[in-house]
Amino acid sequence: MFTGIIEEVGRVLAVEELEGGRRFRFGCSFADALRVDESVAVDGACLTVVANDAEAFEAVAVEETLRKTTLGERNRGDGVNLERALVLGSRLDGHLVQGHVDATGEIVGVETLADSHEVTVRYPADFAAYLIPKGSVTVDGISLTVAALDEPAGTLRLAIIPHTWAKTAASRWRPGQRVNLEFDLVGKYVVRGHSVGVGPTTT
Repeated sequence: MFTGIIEEVGRVLAVEELEGGRRFRFGCSFADALRVDESVAVDGACLTVVANDAEAFEAVAVEETLRKTTLGERNRGDGVNLERALVLGSRLDGHLVQGHVDATGEIVGVETLADSHEVTVRYPADFAAYLIPKGSVTVDGISLTVAALDEPAGTLRLAIIPHTWAKTAASRWRPGQRVNLEFDLVGKYVVRGHSVGVGPTTT
């Protein structure tokens, strides 16, 4: 589990094409503190550490991960949002995030305001039920609040504070770019429970 609070922007140091997958080498400051089999969220996608040293860690993205995320588009030199797994007992500053990317969205607008950036993202219509105004959504691994929804257009608007813009890879977002989306875990269970008729009972 993760929180969507980005720990560091790492760097893709190498990409090895495998039969149906890709092996990445990610440079970051906490690489030597990792262990093999540990989980790290990379742009919101949970990957397993398969090797590490003082400079970097390595992880493999299989076909399913490449199909559902933007990791197939990452190249050497790219910055990526990194977050280590949540430690029980820590403050939950973002929201509960699994690192299981549901779908990709598209950046359709980026506006620079006086004290923030306003970003508009188009999301797949099938996931509209998991979004509410002022609710949470994870975009490229970043826990963000939905500032507004335009359901007819199938877009959501995000207001991003300067700290988040500067300390994550959000600053690379441009119109037309794909981003990884993970919708709120609690919302998924609520919608699922409603769809199968599960709800509270009374005595």
